[in-house]
Amino acid sequence: MKTSILSRASLLGLAATLTLVSVTLAGPATPAPAANTGLIENWLGGKYASGDWFGLRTTLEDRGIAPYGVWKANFYGLTGGGLDAPHGAFDEEITLGIKLDFEKLAGIEGLTAQGAVRYRDGRNPNYYVGASTTFQPSRYQSGQGWRLMPFYLTYVTPELLGVKNLLTISGGWQNPYEFFADQPDSKLFTNNAIGTTKGIGGVNGFPWSSSYAAWGGYVKVKPVDWHYAMAGLYMAIPEATVRFNHGLDLAGYGPDPEANGLYFLGETGVTPKIGPAKLPGKFAVGMIYWGLENKSFYGETYDQKVDVYAQADQMLFREPTAAKEQPAPLAKGAGDGKNFQAPVSTAAPEKRNEQGLYAFSFFNLAPAYDNAMPFYFHTGLVYKGLIPTRDNDQLGVAFGLGNYSINKINAEEEAGKMVRQTYEGVIEADYRVQLTKFASVQPFWQYIIRPSGTGVIGNANIFGLHMEVNF
Repeated sequence: MKTSILSRASLLGLAATLTLVSVTLAGPATPAPAANTGLIENWLGGKYASGDWFGLRTTLEDRGIAPYGVWKANFYGLTGGGLDAPHGAFDEEITLGIKLDFEKLAGIEGLTAQGAVRYRDGRNPNYYVGASTTFQPSRYQSGQGWRLMPFYLTYVTPELLGVKNLLTISGGWQNPYEFFADQPDSKLFTNNAIGTTKGIGGVNGFPWSSSYAAWGGYVKVKPVDWHYAMAGLYMAIPEATVRFNHGLDLAGYGPDPEANGLYFLGETGVTPKIGPAKLPGKFAVGMIYWGLENKSFYGETYDQKVDVYAQADQMLFREPTAAKEQPAPLAKGAGDGKNFQAPVSTAAPEKRNEQGLYAFSFFNLAPAYDNAMPFYFHTGLVYKGLIPTRDNDQLGVAFGLGNYSINKINAEEEAGKMVRQTYEGVIEADYRVQLTKFASVQPFWQYIIRPSGTGVIGNANIFGLHMEVNF
């Protein structure tokens, strides 16, 4: 088997990551020369693994041009259950992109643009686990190979009718997955159900993954800080996330352009800040209309699929931040105006601390007649900065469960199929170690319950390691 260029790069990335671990966690050995120490400290304290490019990167960002790159990789170790234990697998992705700020580029306040390309490869651990596409262990299997990612413009009104950021208009070659049902805390997790599909995609057939893109856009209205409403309209493209099109289906479905349809989404929610600690939350409901022809489990033809969802995210506890002592401005003395009193120490205003406990939940409902998993939910907790001196580390635990359609079960029984899919679930625990601003390692554990929902395959026990480097 040939080793891909990216696989070689991943080994180098792993070596670099392990080096960062040793530099960050190990004590200093023989002191290095001061000049070299300064270079290393500057690099480790920077935002990117590739550095500042001798000042070019900062110059570009000051002018509104921000290139970026991210490498992500996972090792999976199936230690029990599944289809073939013990077994291991590895997969990865690398994304290269650029963001443009037209206020800095051309003086147009509120206008931005972005675009990217991506490459994915690696062995699918689900070959050995046997879970459904919803609950498969990896989030990095759709759209493998090189892929054109979304590229689009976004305009946010600086102030309109006396309201700041009242209106957002965004459009181009875009993926609504980036904007609707957005739940940042769930993306800490590596299982596909919790981290990506949320029960919308996977076995239900909605293209709910990072690999979809189509022409379209959305409008968001935010009349007050705590409430918003948004709606999006896109082209619905059959088989848009398959590997062979590389995201280049800019004219829609090539074999039959008339098979394209409309893809509509709507969402509204509130984002309160609760109590004296101003604990942020998000409570939202939404719906999805996927306008492509499909068949029910009894053979009837429908022109669309529909889905509704609800989301509840809330910070439960915020660690207090000690006020920093800052010197006050020098005050004139009582003499001739030329003498000054000693500085008086005053406490600076408290800045809200991001360390604390966060909770998140997601619920998804779809009709049972043409959706294999009409009910799905997940819930979890994430604590940022639990260990003293590890302020940016994250500890998370989550549980997801999906029930299979009774219509599907009855139709298959009538057809003589006796193995039933009833329910499927996953428990996952992760600890992300933020080594530097640009690198992290994340040991994780997944326990997949009733892979594929039949009870025929044993519960799968998986230990793994996620790595991430921003360069």
